[in-house]
Order: sequence, then C-alpha cells, then structure tokens
Amino acid sequence: MAQSQTFQNGASSRSETQQTDTATQATPTRSNGIKQQVSSTPGQRNAPSKDDSATNTEPKLSGAELKKKQKAEKAARRAQAKAGEPEAGPGGGNATFNAQGQSEGSKKSKQSQQEQRAQGKPGQDSKIQHKSSGSIASSAPRPIALRRRPSQSGGASKEPKKSDKEVGLFRHLYGQPRRYSIEGASKEVHPAVLALGLQMSSYVVCGSNARCVTMLLAFKSAILAYTTPPSTSLARHLTSHYLSPQIEYLKSCRPISISMGNAIRWLKDYIIKIDPSVPDSEAKTSICSTIDTFIRERIIIADTAIAATASSKIRDGDVVLTYVKSSIVQQTLLTAHAAGTRFRVIVVDSKPLFEGKNLARHLAHSGLNVTYSLVSAAAHAVKDATKVFLGAHAMMSNGRLYSRVGTAIVAMLAHERDIPVIVLCESLKFTDRVALDSIVTNEVAPPDELLPSAGPATALGQSSQAGQASIVRWKDVPNLQLLNVLYDVTPAEYIKMVVTEYGSLPPSSVPVVHRISTERDVRV
Repeated sequence: MAQSQTFQNGASSRSETQQTDTATQATPTRSNGIKQQVSSTPGQRNAPSKDDSATNTEPKLSGAELKKKQKAEKAARRAQAKAGEPEAGPGGGNATFNAQGQSEGSKKSKQSQQEQRAQGKPGQDSKIQHKSSGSIASSAPRPIALRRRPSQSGGASKEPKKSDKEVGLFRHLYGQPRRYSIEGASKEVHPAVLALGLQMSSYVVCGSNARCVTMLLAFKSAILAYTTPPSTSLARHLTSHYLSPQIEYLKSCRPISISMGNAIRWLKDYIIKIDPSVPDSEAKTSICSTIDTFIRERIIIADTAIAATASSKIRDGDVVLTYVKSSIVQQTLLTAHAAGTRFRVIVVDSKPLFEGKNLARHLAHSGLNVTYSLVSAAAHAVKDATKVFLGAHAMMSNGRLYSRVGTAIVAMLAHERDIPVIVLCESLKFTDRVALDSIVTNEVAPPDELLPSAGPATALGQSSQAGQASIVRWKDVPNLQLLNVLYDVTPAEYIKMVVTEYGSLPPSSVPVVHRISTERDVRV
C-alpha cells in the first residue's frame, strides 16, 4: 500500500507540473526580462498528503542563505552562458520550485528567449509595460563591452612619435614651447612681470645685463604690491608662494640667464634672513633698497670699472673686432673714443637677431669708424684686426666662455693669427658650472626665426626662388630640419685675458673670483 500510494503521489505531482506549464502557456506572457510567478488555485492543486509532505519537506532557509543561494545560481548561469553550453528549455521534467515560488524551468526559458532576441530572431516582443505607470520601454539587452587584447585590436597601441623636425643631437633641449601670451599665467604673477616675460620672448629686452636689471626692477614692483597673509611671516611666504610663480612665468617665456639665476639666489637668501618681527612695510622697503644697491654695485659700477680697464688697452691705430652686441663692449669702445684714442671698429654680425646692426649704428652716430660684416666673412675681417673684444653670457668654472653662437669661430680665427682675445665680463656672470661643449647645455630658439623675412622683390632666378619657398615651408619638406641654438662654448686656450671689476685675470682664475664675489654677497 505504501508503494502504491507513493506512485500515486508522484503521478499526481507530475500532473500538477503539466497543468502548471499549460496554465503558464495559456496566460499572456510579458517581457522575458520580468520575473513571473506561477499561481494556482486550491482547486487546481491537490493538497499533499501527510506522507508526501513528510517526504518532500525541505529545511526553511534564512535570508542570508537565500541570498547566498541566489548568488551561486547566478554565477552558475553566467559560467554556463560563457561556456556556450545548451540550456534546458521550459517545461522540462526536472523543473523544480525554488524557495520564492519560481520554477527553474521558467528562468531557463527566459534566458533562452534573451539569447534569441540578442541574435535578432523574429517573433519576440522587445518592449515591456511597467505595472505602476503603464509606460512602454525597450527591454533589449545592452551590448557588453568586452576588453580586447592587443592581438585582437589590430596590434598594440603605438606611442606618439616625437617630431621628426627635432634634431636628434639636441633633442634633450627641446622643452616646453616658448610663451608669447599671458594666457594661462598664474594669477599671482604681477603685471610688471607679465610684461617683462613677453618682452623677453620677443627679444625686445635682449642681453644678459638688460634681462637681469629689468627682472630685478619687476620683482621690486611686485614686492611693493605684496601683502603678507595672516598667520604667516613675510620671510617664509614671500619667496616660496609669491616669487616662485613670477620666476616660473619668466622661465616659460625664455630660459633665465646665469646672471639672472645668481641674482635670484641672492634675493631669496636675503629675504629668508629677514627677522620675522620686522613690520612688513619696513621689510619691503629694505628689500627694495637692497635691490637698488645690488644693481648699482654688481652691474653699473662693475661695468664702469671694466670699461675703464679695457679701454686703456686700446692704442692709437688699433683695429678692434667685436662680435654681435655686448653692452659692456659698447661702453668700453665709447670710453676709449671719449679719451681721444683713434682706432677703428669691425662689427661681425649673424642672423637671426642681427644684434650687431644696433651696435654699428650707435658707434657710427658717436663718431667712430665702423665696418660691418657678417660671420660668413669673419675669416676675411680678422685679417685687419689687432685686438678682439668679446662679451660674455657666462664664464664657466673651467675657464670656458659661454656666449652667443659664433663667438667660438671668431675666437678660433683670431687665435690662429695670434690676435689677443679679451673677454669683458662682470663677476655676476661667473658660475661654478663646467661646460665641455655647447650640446649638453644650451638654448634652442624657435626654428622659424631662421626663415627669411618678407622683403622687396629681388632678381633671384626661378631655382633660387623655389629653394627659398621650400625653406619657408620647411615643416612640409621631409628630411629637413632647422636648428637655431643661441650659444656656444669657447675653449679657454683661445682666450688671452678676462677683464672683470676685480681686474684682469686669466681664465683659470674664474672659480676664485666667483667664490670671492659670492662671499661678498653673503656678507651684504
């Protein structure tokens, strides 16, 4: 009897399952993405017997266990879909009810219908109607973004190439493009510094001494407009939070010179040593007064002393050759001319700045006999020279001269003819750096400055005009690169003497003079 009753109970359970599937198919179905629950009336399902309930009763699961079970089922379905295994259709004989009253067969049927919709099979409804609002929305599954391996995406992503218009030997000198506007400048930058930066980038202010003096005067205006924030001191806040943005802006317009770097270090050292108990107005007045003293002693008086010493070395009948323009060389020649010495001057110039034009024009207006030549004819111009006076951008610790590009050529030509080369340089331009060539440290200007400027029509042939046009469009010409370096290094053996405010000395004494001048700045 027990076995027959069990058989009858199993048959009744199978009939109940078939009736449930039939009711589910007869009922209008919604979207496959919405969960459906199979509901049956007491009349449609027979109440289970005591033996059946005792046999099929499952332990009641807690909320955490149900959640864990759902996660496991979801992970299994994902693994099965990823593996591409076939799924059982709805109404299978093994369909069982879960704890929430939803059959696993209905879940699998919904998954199969979603796969059919993703494959674009007709006859599937792609819209659902929400219960609360009745609005219709698309239930089409969104495509899953898959990560592609480099081999699947047509090869690994290539890094952007560096511009083939940069000369490889000087590639380390190509930095941030030079700034020609105040766009993007820090709000802390003073208007005087903003104007100076634009003047430096466009060569309106050119020359090591001129740039240093104008920088200190701009800093002076910025310091006068400075106000110390509360709960801080001037000595601590002025250098790191106020002067640093000014300096960075000037660097973005054009790299600072050696003299500018020495002046900045001196100014910061002086500000840091100010007593915090000193009132701000008194401290700012002291800083501005010290800046004026620094400019007067380290540049103006130093130039006067150098000009007096160097002019005494010019004799009647001498032919002094100089390269491009140096303010201290110009002052020396004018001092010698004012002393009544009769001599002639040869100015050798080079592009793109053509600084020598202004020097030749100024000397000619002052009454000197001037000859103007380009660097391409320097070998011919040196034949008539008796002395060579050169300016300096910096004097390195190993006695080498760091000056405008082309200076080394002129010094070498003069050395071959045993013509003394005299360098006029203030101690402010001395540095403890060592330079062996002009490749490691230099300034690369924009290559477009080398292009010919537009001028009147000339009688050039068609080939020359075509070549000039190709140079103007050099960026479109393959395998064509333009290099515009501003400085070069002259070996110490080509230099006869260095004239400073401390007197005349050999190039090997540069480190000693630099140490003496630095110690004097510290005492001040």
